[in-house]
Amino acid sequence: MDFSLNEDQLMMRKMVLDFVEEEVIPQAMIIDKTQEFPLTLIRKMGQLGLMGISIPEAFGGSGLDFLSYILAIEEIARGSATTAIILETHTSIGTLPILYFGTEEQKRKYLPKLARGEMIGAFALTESNSGSDASSIVTSAERRGDHYILNGGKRFITNAGYAGVYTVLASTNRALGNKGITAFLLDANTSGLSIGKAEEQMGLHGSSTCELIFEDVIIPVENRLGEEGQGFKIAMSLLDGGRIGVGAQALGIAQAAFEAALAYSQERVQFKKAICNFQGIQFMLADMATQLEAARFLIYHAATLQSLGLPYSKEASMAKLFASDAAMKVTTDAVQILGVYGYTREYKVERYLRDAKITQIYEGTNQIQRILIAKHLRK
Repeated sequence: MDFSLNEDQLMMRKMVLDFVEEEVIPQAMIIDKTQEFPLTLIRKMGQLGLMGISIPEAFGGSGLDFLSYILAIEEIARGSATTAIILETHTSIGTLPILYFGTEEQKRKYLPKLARGEMIGAFALTESNSGSDASSIVTSAERRGDHYILNGGKRFITNAGYAGVYTVLASTNRALGNKGITAFLLDANTSGLSIGKAEEQMGLHGSSTCELIFEDVIIPVENRLGEEGQGFKIAMSLLDGGRIGVGAQALGIAQAAFEAALAYSQERVQFKKAICNFQGIQFMLADMATQLEAARFLIYHAATLQSLGLPYSKEASMAKLFASDAAMKVTTDAVQILGVYGYTREYKVERYLRDAKITQIYEGTNQIQRILIAKHLRK
């Protein structure tokens, strides 16, 4: 498959590269230390059209294809994984549910604000006892006339506390299992919704990951996303695209770690020569470069299939699995090449290692990805 980028994609990537170099990279270490949500960067991404990169122009977006979006995530993650995951969540599982499954009224209400970055999107599926087994959620939504009453809670919700709208999955008929799960659009200022515990994370400092609490939340029927009982299907269809996004995030982190390790190896002198001249270091760098290229091809392949409207579930799982495992290997080796300096916060590579780990966990753990891939092999 030809991955030559067209003119629009090249222009978009150049714009993102400039933004990353001028705005994102200078803020990345500060965000990591202060753990502050990077609202200024989010607003600037809105002004550049990145918050609405996949939204059609008719709804105020940039109207670019899915591969363009993946290219943007990759480059932003190279500068700041925190900023990348905010955009990735906002787009793939915060905005696209409305674009793909929303009514015309829902699209006109939410998409222009999401595209401009005036509103951030989030997706609320995970619960304390419902992670990989998404069908076991216990949050409930009871129909009462022209509205639903939502009760329960969600955990580990990215962008929580800053999002303007949440796509919430709740059980409307527990007896039906995953066929009784329904999706709803919940405005952040709705009475009965509160933000609970904020997680202290190993990496992605600055990304807001919190608990959501629902206490007799009234949701009008017109805020239901899709039909009753369609929620699980909606969630699963969105996670495929989200997995490609996480793969792109992992790739961007790994690329930054590789570049840092390569530059250091060319500057660090031991035994009267730069350490890049030692075969042991050369082998590590060669392996890192190869893993990056392989991950990039898997990710671009999956993204291209999505853009073409072709089946891509298996390819999305493969891309996420390989890229996130590669990111952990590359960032670990980058720390090793820098030695004790790599273990200190004076250098960036320890941050890359901390940020990379989560890519093996969210949007479906890599163990789940292997199960999904194996199922496709049996068809």
